[in-house]
Amino acid sequence: MALPAAVGGATLAAAGALAWAAGVEVRWYALRRFDVPVLARGEPEIRVLHLSDLHLLPRQQRKVDWVRALAALDPHLVVTTGDNIADPHALPALLHAYEPLLERPGAFVLGSNDYFAPRPKNPGRYLLPDARDRRPPSGMLPFREMTAAFRAAGWRDLTNRRDDVVVRTEGGERTIALVGVDDAHLDRDRFPSSTRGQHGVGYGALHADLRLGVTHAPYARVLDAMHADGVDLVLAGHTHGGQLCVPGWGALVTNCDLDTRRAKGLHGWPGPRPDRAGGEGSTWLHVSAGLGTSPYAPVRFACRPEATLLRLVPR
Repeated sequence: MALPAAVGGATLAAAGALAWAAGVEVRWYALRRFDVPVLARGEPEIRVLHLSDLHLLPRQQRKVDWVRALAALDPHLVVTTGDNIADPHALPALLHAYEPLLERPGAFVLGSNDYFAPRPKNPGRYLLPDARDRRPPSGMLPFREMTAAFRAAGWRDLTNRRDDVVVRTEGGERTIALVGVDDAHLDRDRFPSSTRGQHGVGYGALHADLRLGVTHAPYARVLDAMHADGVDLVLAGHTHGGQLCVPGWGALVTNCDLDTRRAKGLHGWPGPRPDRAGGEGSTWLHVSAGLGTSPYAPVRFACRPEATLLRLVPR
């Protein structure tokens, strides 16, 4: 009797966990907040809203409404690190979600699920050391129309590019130097040379108040390049925070070569956080767990979908 009872109990527990992961947590959106001591002494704070991996479907009105409400946080800069949509017909819903945020300075890079529609695949591949799908790409997503809308609103396109943006804080205008790469998960990343940004202020200019790196997939080669380039803070997505995590342990995978300790949250690269012992030579790194999932794996466990408000403050 003991064995059947144990099997039955385990089956019920697994069914309950699946019901929670698919029915509750996947839509239990969280706003994370971090203070990042990255500015020069005496500088006013800069608020950066980091969005990633919405994987938006046309029917996800609750997610649209939640993202629209983030404008009330009054960010000085909005950054999206890709994988915005998961359906060719989701662009109108995405632009409606971003509408109040597009009124603010912003920057973006793309992920694979901005270029190509997701498709069914064996979920066990996600646990492989290299989970990339080597099959020919699936149907195209309207990335050209999406990026055109972002650029028309003034958001900086950092697809293997450098640029600059001026934000208006409570303490006056501040210049942020930007560098970004295309999706390293697709091997599209080409780290840009040190040239002048298209808006006229050269990246790394002496008067820049912050140097920000932006990437979808936080592969080590990209993080190493940004660290060597002297950025103060790197923003990344792609990992979904591990998506299916073990309570008390954390992520099992990152879907790239980033270690699982850095699957989400605020960290340092290549060493500890700059405010921790041994982190004096590190760059700040924030990895977002993102707001969505593939429509073919709509579950999260011990890893709530999230957006993050980063409050950049003096060191």
